[in-house]
Amino acid sequence: MTSTGRRYAGLSTEQRTQARRAAVLEAALDLFGTAGYPATSVKQVCRAAGLTERYFYESFTDREDCLAKLYDQLAGEMYAATLASIAAAGPDVDEIARAGLDGFVRYLTDDPRRARVVLVEVVGVSPGMEERRHAVLHDYSEVVTATWGAAEARPMDTADRLTTVALVGGVNHLLVNWLMTGSQESPGELVDVCARLFSAARGALD
Repeated sequence: MTSTGRRYAGLSTEQRTQARRAAVLEAALDLFGTAGYPATSVKQVCRAAGLTERYFYESFTDREDCLAKLYDQLAGEMYAATLASIAAAGPDVDEIARAGLDGFVRYLTDDPRRARVVLVEVVGVSPGMEERRHAVLHDYSEVVTATWGAAEARPMDTADRLTTVALVGGVNHLLVNWLMTGSQESPGELVDVCARLFSAARGALD
């Protein structure tokens, strides 16, 4: 017996719980990202994960909680990919914007299941999920605002901030359109369009 409980197959109780949680989230990504959230039951997620419902409920209160935790995980990875791309960019503000957009777009387009969960399946599920979505979009608009503010060497005013909100919303909808119309455009084409919008909007700043 250890401080984290008896060990089985070299794993502590906590490690086994985390492994089961990860298996449920992976199954949820596959099912929510293909069949869709409304069409997927807890029983189906458990079957895909190879676990009983008992183990589902050790980590999640219900199906929506599983969706919320999956969304949080994907949003966190997406944000990290965006910031990593920005950090590797050159000093030019348009280069920074393109790099961030590239990191964001490619994270979603590399696995359309991610895009479907993040962009479609969480929409309108509940007020709580809408708050989560809004917080993520707000975080991205704040990144753009901070980047532009540093480039302009001045505080961003209300119009500037609303512009970043509109741009982030536009990128979000462009990817929804990409997903819902058969993913015909390449990630590079999507990034090009978004980068032109960001550059034009920044150029119009007072």
